[in-house]
Amino acid sequence: MKLLIRFLFFIIGLFIMTFGVCMTIEVADIGVGAWDALNVALTERVGLSVGKWVMIDGAVLMIVVSLLLKRRPDVLSLLTIIVIGTLVDFWLNTIFNLFAVDLLFAKLAMLLIGILIIGFGASIYLQAKFPQSPIDNFMLAIKERFRVNLMVAKTIGEITALIPAFFLNGPISYGTIIITFAVGPAIQLFFPSFKKLMQKLQAKDLKFTKVNG
Repeated sequence: MKLLIRFLFFIIGLFIMTFGVCMTIEVADIGVGAWDALNVALTERVGLSVGKWVMIDGAVLMIVVSLLLKRRPDVLSLLTIIVIGTLVDFWLNTIFNLFAVDLLFAKLAMLLIGILIIGFGASIYLQAKFPQSPIDNFMLAIKERFRVNLMVAKTIGEITALIPAFFLNGPISYGTIIITFAVGPAIQLFFPSFKKLMQKLQAKDLKFTKVNG
C-alpha cells in the first residue's frame, strides 16, 4: 500500500507538472526555461518532438552525471524522464494544440500560472522519492563534483542548456529569467503541505497494516 501511495504521488505529480511546463512552452515567444528552450530549438531545427528531445537530453545527462561522479549510470532515472517526455508530448499534442495565445497580458498570465502549476506538481512528485530526473541529478552531480552550493550548481546547469539554446535561436527571453528564479519558490510554496499529506497517508497505512497484520 505504501508503494502504491508513492506511485500515485509520482504519476499525479508529473502529470500536473508537465501540464505546467507545456503552458510555458505554449507562450514560448516570451521565453521558456533553459532546458525547454533547448528542446524547443532542437525540435524546430532538427525535428522530433519536444518530448523526444526531453528523453534524449535525459539519456545524455545520465552519462554525463556518471562521468562526473565516476559511478555507474543511474538507469532508473531514465524511467522518470521517459514519463516526463511522454506527458509533455501528450499535452502539447492534445490540449495545447487546440488554441494559440496572442495577447501579451494573456501570455504573461499563462506563464505565471504555468510556473505555479509546475511548483504544485513538482512538490507532489518529489514526495514519492522515486529516481529523480537526469536534469535534477545533473545539478546534484555538479554540486558534489565541484563542491559548490545548490544555487551555483543550478545556475551552471541552466547555463549548460542556455548556451546551445542561444546558438540554436531557442526561445530565450525575459520569461526565461522569470522561470529560472520563480520555479524554486513555487515548489517551496506547496512542498510542506504535500509533505504533511504524504506523512499522514503513510501513518494511516502503517496503522491499518498493524491492525490487520
